[in-house]
Amino acid sequence: VGHCHPDIVKASHEQNQLLNTNSRYLHDNLVDYAERLSKKLPAKLCVFYFLNSGSEANDLALRLARQYTKHEDVIVLDHAYHGHLTSLIDISPYKFRNLEGQKEWVHVAPVPDTYRGLYREDHEDSVTAYANEVKNIIEQAHKRGRKMAAFFVESLPSVGGQIIPPAGYFQKVAEHMHKAGGVFIADEIQVGFGRVGKHFWAFQLQGEDFIPDIVTMGKPIGNGHPIACVATTKEIAEAFAATGVEYFNTFGGNPVSCAIGLAVLDVIEKEHLQAHATEVGNFLMKLLKEQKIKHPIIGDVRGSGLFIGVDLIK
Repeated sequence: VGHCHPDIVKASHEQNQLLNTNSRYLHDNLVDYAERLSKKLPAKLCVFYFLNSGSEANDLALRLARQYTKHEDVIVLDHAYHGHLTSLIDISPYKFRNLEGQKEWVHVAPVPDTYRGLYREDHEDSVTAYANEVKNIIEQAHKRGRKMAAFFVESLPSVGGQIIPPAGYFQKVAEHMHKAGGVFIADEIQVGFGRVGKHFWAFQLQGEDFIPDIVTMGKPIGNGHPIACVATTKEIAEAFAATGVEYFNTFGGNPVSCAIGLAVLDVIEKEHLQAHATEVGNFLMKLLKEQKIKHPIIGDVRGSGLFIGVDLIK
């Protein structure tokens, strides 16, 4: 919503003058914000955990998935990056390949990239072909006695090269995961909150019928203020609560963070920023495509809204 947006600064300042406390103290902002956020998501995703960063959100998503499924293994896409905590370096090929390497419980699937990937635009059914790669990983893991907890994916892989997965890929992967007793986690930390233009969430680009089991949010949620969120289903949250070990986060969901979160949603709506992302994104894509005609080094221009990638080739 822009650097130092006056509405965000005002909301933060006003709440700071009144009260900021840890989340053991009840405060309306937390409930008001959860309610507002829930209106932006499919009804099934109705339980919210508030945290301080995207990394914290992804770490909690991992815990939720494991507690709910009672399984350990995770499938991620090649080149993925999901955060800087130890647990997330383990599921980030972008990082672990330069560090301790791949853990036994981590499985890496090819990026569903129809420009550079295994199955390209000329493939008769790249969606099924890429989803079958995940299915094969599950089958091979089962043969070794491993069990799947989650398929963990950015709704649009960013570090992996601004990739737009073909529509229908997530549905097919979710089907394979659910059959294996796992869940589908959509990481919206870079791409959520209207950035993709026509939808509020990037996972919605896959189609109306697709709903992840867990969604994680960070970065744009607070316009630079440290706030993050995990949204999930009642069933998953109940399995997590059944351990008797409550989830507590000292400053996650504090009154100031929630006031800022509410102000961000207000600005996005009031200033029609989703439509703006579509319009400016389309304009930028048009100009980039004109450059592509002129310069052979530009192999591909792809994107949605203000999530845009230019693929340079030799």
